[in-house]
Amino acid sequence: MIRTSRSGRGRTGTALGARLRETAPLALPVGWGAVAVAWKFGCPLARQPGLPMRIATSIVFLTVGTGLVLGVRGQLRRELARVRAVAEATQQVLLRPPPARLDGLALAAGQLSATRGASVGGDLYEAVATPYGVRILIGDVRGHGLAALGAVVAVLGSFREAAHDEPELGGVLHRLERALQRHLRERARDEHPAGGKGAPEHPVAEEFVTLLLLEVHADGRLAVLDCGHPAPYRLGDRVERLPVGEPLPPLGVLPLPAALAPYAGARLLPGETLVLHTDGAEEARDGRGRFFGLEAVLARSAGQPPAGVVGQVHEALLRHTGGRLDDDAALLVVRNDRVRVPAQPAEPGLRRPRPAPSTHR
Repeated sequence: MIRTSRSGRGRTGTALGARLRETAPLALPVGWGAVAVAWKFGCPLARQPGLPMRIATSIVFLTVGTGLVLGVRGQLRRELARVRAVAEATQQVLLRPPPARLDGLALAAGQLSATRGASVGGDLYEAVATPYGVRILIGDVRGHGLAALGAVVAVLGSFREAAHDEPELGGVLHRLERALQRHLRERARDEHPAGGKGAPEHPVAEEFVTLLLLEVHADGRLAVLDCGHPAPYRLGDRVERLPVGEPLPPLGVLPLPAALAPYAGARLLPGETLVLHTDGAEEARDGRGRFFGLEAVLARSAGQPPAGVVGQVHEALLRHTGGRLDDDAALLVVRNDRVRVPAQPAEPGLRRPRPAPSTHR
């Protein structure tokens, strides 16, 4: 004797209900079609010759056809809305917006994708607070659009773990390199499972990632590792490029050195803003081939909060290109909102205690 569990019956009933809800919009047009066919072939009056009967038959079938088209169109629109909702939720998880405030820093980020209908592409960014300082990543996968998402997932997933685990910034970068290499090996194996004539000898050389890795300390000191990525802008009394030291090769082109020494000669003072970006924000061109003036736009946005800077740059970028981007453009804006504590002078009348005289002779 075979018994069906309640949970099994519940799942069957739920699936059946979902199918009924999906086909419900087609019930009326299909019913009208059945009536029209029955009337055409089963009713003697419909087979009578004459113009009025032909007109009546045409009206009936036109009504049925219109109903079927509208029913199918409505069902497709609802299905498209569900697919878009799932895609937007997935994209938000993959390239989630940074928190508005993070350990005394104000942040905002945004991306314009060159792929129509996509809000993510080959650019990536992330910021996390760790025991070693706020660690920030921005990068650009070779190419753009949905084909680059695999490398984006590999690098971002590795950074979100390594940023908390690795005490040294160089250790974080080595973790990102290994994650990208694994992804490229797996991708090459999937594309060429037989390892035949078409298999690449060096799959790592087929795709690379430029990235900038920063660490912001409590006093505003910065530690920077640059792997072939554009240097960020610092907005303070003036707009200037932030020094990032000697650049390293992009991930995936050449192996990184075993010892990595971050550049430590830059600071982000209280009130200053750092604008990290991908090359799509500087290399965008208008219809006459002129490059986008990112530095000039940043000079006009000085004093605005990070979200205002991102919005103004995106608006100017779309206006410059006419809404037609050739490459993804990502921005991550960080403002140091920490308060600078001045040195406290000694109160008058108070003297520092003198050290005790030494008893040694």
